[in-house]
Amino acid sequence: MLKLKSFKTQLILFLAVLAIFLSVKDKDAVFLSALIIAVISSLITESIILFLKKNVFEITESSIITGLIIGFVLSSNIAWGVIIAASLIAVFSKHLIRFKNKHIFNPAAFGIFLSCFLFNVSTQWKGAYSWYLLLPAGFYFIYKIRKIEIITSCAVVFVCLFAAQALWQKNSIWHIFGYINYFFIFIMMIEPRTTPVKPAAKLVFGAGVSVLIFILTQSPGRFDTELLSLLIMNAAILLLERIPHPAVFIKNS
Repeated sequence: MLKLKSFKTQLILFLAVLAIFLSVKDKDAVFLSALIIAVISSLITESIILFLKKNVFEITESSIITGLIIGFVLSSNIAWGVIIAASLIAVFSKHLIRFKNKHIFNPAAFGIFLSCFLFNVSTQWKGAYSWYLLLPAGFYFIYKIRKIEIITSCAVVFVCLFAAQALWQKNSIWHIFGYINYFFIFIMMIEPRTTPVKPAAKLVFGAGVSVLIFILTQSPGRFDTELLSLLIMNAAILLLERIPHPAVFIKNS
């Protein structure tokens, strides 16, 4: 059941409205169709898994969010079977790849990345540069779920690295703001269950994502740098959570 005050419900509503807006603005019915398929596939898959586990039928907000993100990120101009496969992989990864009763990888990122690798398809990141919509909504979401440290460290490191590169190549620094993936930063990267809880770990997580994006962008490999960077840092959370809080050093000094 949707609860208007919950983060998940508000994110679902925002993504749904954003999808309709972009579909109408770009006259792109294919995008909206692919997104609906992804949502239905994720929802049904998770409901079946939960029914087998608990013998109770449930419709989860998490499965809807996973489907919405897949619809936004994965290319719409591919076979619907691939979109369904990406949704299945995403949901199954949440239930199979776990540690201490918690899933490790961002489900949507895992499903999309593996599908791109297996089926040789690409990402589209629909609306990724609609900063005028994603910035205000994004800041609200990160405040609501206490992930400001992740965004702050990610933004600072990203700007420093790419600004230095721009200066080295004698390009305008302002150009870097034109290819910031706002959807990735404010929607995907802050997923509560697969990001750190401790402040120091959150700072390292955000900075690590930016460093990896910078490094992978320079490589010749054909893969989505944002998704791979996020998945690598998801896997590193077990180590990041061991980073002591700064207060520990102050107390021991």
